[in-house]
Amino acid sequence: MEYLYKTDLKIGWIVSALLLFLPAAFSRQKSQTIFTINLSDTVQKIRNIGASACWFGEEIGKKWPAAEKAVITERLFSRGFEKNGQPKGIGLSAFRFNIGAGTAEQGDSSGISDPARRVECFLSPQGKYDWNKQQGYTWLLKQAKEYGVKDLIAFVNSPPVQFTKNGLGYKLQKDFISNLKEDQYSNYTNFLATVIQHFDKINCHFSYISPVNEPQWDWSGEYGKAKQEGSPWTNEEIYKVVKSLNNSLQQKKLTTKIITTEAGMLSNLYDSNAKASRQIAHFWDAKSDLFIGNLSHTTSFVEGHGYFTDEGDENLLGARKKLRDTLKRYDPRLEYWQSEYCMLGDGYKEKVITEKRSAMDCALFLAKVIHQDFTAGNATAWHYWNAFEPGAADSNTRYYLIALKEPKDTGLKLYSVTKNLWALGHYSLFVRPGMYRLQTSRSDGLSDIAAAQQVMVSSFKDDKTLVVNVINYTIENTIAGFALQGLPKAAKPRLLKRYITSAGAGEDMMPYPVANTADEKTANSYDIILPARSITTLLFSL
Repeated sequence: MEYLYKTDLKIGWIVSALLLFLPAAFSRQKSQTIFTINLSDTVQKIRNIGASACWFGEEIGKKWPAAEKAVITERLFSRGFEKNGQPKGIGLSAFRFNIGAGTAEQGDSSGISDPARRVECFLSPQGKYDWNKQQGYTWLLKQAKEYGVKDLIAFVNSPPVQFTKNGLGYKLQKDFISNLKEDQYSNYTNFLATVIQHFDKINCHFSYISPVNEPQWDWSGEYGKAKQEGSPWTNEEIYKVVKSLNNSLQQKKLTTKIITTEAGMLSNLYDSNAKASRQIAHFWDAKSDLFIGNLSHTTSFVEGHGYFTDEGDENLLGARKKLRDTLKRYDPRLEYWQSEYCMLGDGYKEKVITEKRSAMDCALFLAKVIHQDFTAGNATAWHYWNAFEPGAADSNTRYYLIALKEPKDTGLKLYSVTKNLWALGHYSLFVRPGMYRLQTSRSDGLSDIAAAQQVMVSSFKDDKTLVVNVINYTIENTIAGFALQGLPKAAKPRLLKRYITSAGAGEDMMPYPVANTADEKTANSYDIILPARSITTLLFSL
């Protein structure tokens, strides 16, 4: 069965609003769990939270009506609020841009079956740059910049086809080695540096560049049936291209930094038998022949994709804790970046036998993965994969934040916003770059695995604001207590705002009234109703 909120939503929300803050004596009897947030015990510093425009950003930016495009970008990038206090968007602080390989110019001869997954290249096979390529993607990038998105990130699936061994944007055979010609490393990285230099000139600076993507996969396909651009890389080849890119950036005096691994699975970073495996040890052990930590443009950010490590709470937590511990073992300065995730595997089904999972089921599962990446993996950045993709908005929203309508569905609205967008927004809009995650404990003594089916809490702060995100994974309204500790003596925190996403229509980061429940006997303690199957954000002033 699907986990749905069974009580009448309208009545339920009236009750929730009336009992939002309970008298201290009553709430102390009713609170199921007390969550203690220690504001003096910080863990990791958050860098950014973002998403990618693949694969449909080109059509949106280039062909959609202005009004529709404006709404799409507002939903993704805006930090503004409607008159009723509801967020206009989710305020992404990072946006990922795919530098194409030229398969779009090849057309059907590219061998990629879906035209939407063929991407233009700024550099022609004749060696000429055309900055009118990728107009749609570039339009979206400029919008992100205008909205104040902190980090623009460039990534590459395949080197330009003129530099590849087979003249294609993917492999034809499964040998798990790079498709880049051996004599084209410097040409490839000079191309990337030139692209970065161009975008600097148009005020779209890339904070980071990722020259390889999911190097563990074979990226092979039958000609005419290939799915997308891609290339595998061995660790030795990754080292070679990173070193070459470092030189190219240095020669052009560019400040963009290199993010390196972009592992297809988190386990590739610390384990596995793939040719590009145990990447933390290979690239960040100072004794390794492939050590990159001494290069001028590399970072301490270790990128991995959360795919296929989300089936079952034990696996979800175990992979992230092992990654966290491995990073600490090699260098405590290393940071985990979850740089791609959507519900690619079947983990989101949570062993429920049904054809469809509701939009709220998917949103809750997404929120849980984000929560575990931050709290178990100590991630300092978190990126969703596709911001938009064709599909339904009411069920099985596993791949996207915004559901696009198929071209054949003429006469219909071009898109629908899913609950996933708002689930991510509880983090991206309020957990801003520079905030620190705080240690949070719970009174019920549940293990992390057991808590993953109950109530989960994560908290973040800067000098002025405390953000508390709460996921109620249960099918019942729950009263939880929140105690703030580690405050300066003169501090008088105040609960300012509360936002909720639930299965109800329109309950998408909906603002709810708040009141300060603290008094002399229960100073800095709050008892709050959490609606069933919901995500809640609490904002406190400090």
